[in-house]
This record gives sequence, C-alpha cells and structure tokens, in this order.
Amino acid sequence: MDRILEPELMDDPLQAEVYARADFAEENQGFVDRFREYFPDFSGGRVLDLGCGPADIPIRFARLYPACQVVGIDASAPMIRLGEQAVKQAGLSDRITLSCERIDAVPGARIADAAMSNSLLHHLPNPLQFWNKLRLLVKPGSPVLVMDLLRPDSPEEAQAIVDRYAAGEPDMLRRDFYNSLLAAFTEDEVTTQLARMNLTRLLIDIPDDRHWVVGGVIY
Repeated sequence: MDRILEPELMDDPLQAEVYARADFAEENQGFVDRFREYFPDFSGGRVLDLGCGPADIPIRFARLYPACQVVGIDASAPMIRLGEQAVKQAGLSDRITLSCERIDAVPGARIADAAMSNSLLHHLPNPLQFWNKLRLLVKPGSPVLVMDLLRPDSPEEAQAIVDRYAAGEPDMLRRDFYNSLLAAFTEDEVTTQLARMNLTRLLIDIPDDRHWVVGGVIY
C-alpha cells in the first residue's frame, strides 16, 4: 500500500481537544520508560520533544528526570494551548517550555542534550527534513528516541488495527487514527531514511503490530 498523506497540522480546536482527552497513558508512559531503558546513564539536561502535542509526554518525562528542562515543540496552536494548561496544572511551568512552531523553523544548532519525538513523522510530507533537523539540534553524543506508527499492508488491515485498539473511541479519533496509519512509514522506508541521512548508528525496532521505534546516540 502506498503512503497517503494526511493534513500536516491538527489546527481544528475540537480535533485537538478529542486527541488530548484520549487515554494514551499506557503508550506515553511506555515511551518514557523506553527512553530510560535505552539510555540508563542519562540523568538530565535540556531535552527537546518534537511534536509534543498536548504535553503529556513532556510532563511524564520531567517527573521521571527532575534534573531536566524540557522544551516541547508543536506547530498546532490548539495543541500548544492545551499543553500549556496541562503543564500549569501539573505544576511544572518552571521546567517545561512549549513553543508553537514548525520543526524546520526551530532556531539554533547543538542546543539539546537529548531529543525525543512520538507520532510526528507521519504528519510530514518530507521525512528527511525531520531527520536532518534532529541531527542539527542535538549535541554530539546525545541520545535520541523517535517512535511512530507503522503503515499496514492494506487499508483493510489499517481498519482492523483501528477496530482492535480504538473500538470505543470517538469517531473523530478513530478517523484520525486510520488516516495516520495510511500516512505512516514502513520499516524499510525508515531504514532507508536513516541511511540517506547517514544516521545508521540509530537502530530501528518493531515493538508491536502498529509502531516502529528508532533509538541511539547522534554524533
């Protein structure tokens, strides 16, 4: 099945609200726990979250690593507004900063001690821009963890995954999940992207039937 692009941004406030209200606690905590598993010696510093959404992962990460300052980046203004509310409610406004901007517009180079991204890449028309920017933003020797959806072999398989994991979710969330699966990348495509960007030190893993994970240290 060929990749079918979806809208790059969640600019609809209702769409962002539905996403923020969905229960991604298990997945998001699993992502943060995976970072700790991959990088057991990491203790703190400035961490970028690219595509932070409503800031659930930055909040979980900041709680796990008290010595970290987390900078969340997302191009969706409704997502950032929801994220700022969540950060304030969590009492972490002094340690988490959110910024509404596109990833290619993030200023600076070698500004982060670590970087993470969950479910951003499938939104982007050109994935190579993501990997290039990621490499530019982190300091040499910095850990990075990227996770996203895995494109199924067919629309029918995509619908089966939606029915399996989001049966009781609102129709809007189910629709977005389906479209995101169609817009996602395969393992081979991600491997090719890493090779083209000379990021072969990063390793890809397929932890389940709907995700891929790339982790490692960028030099």
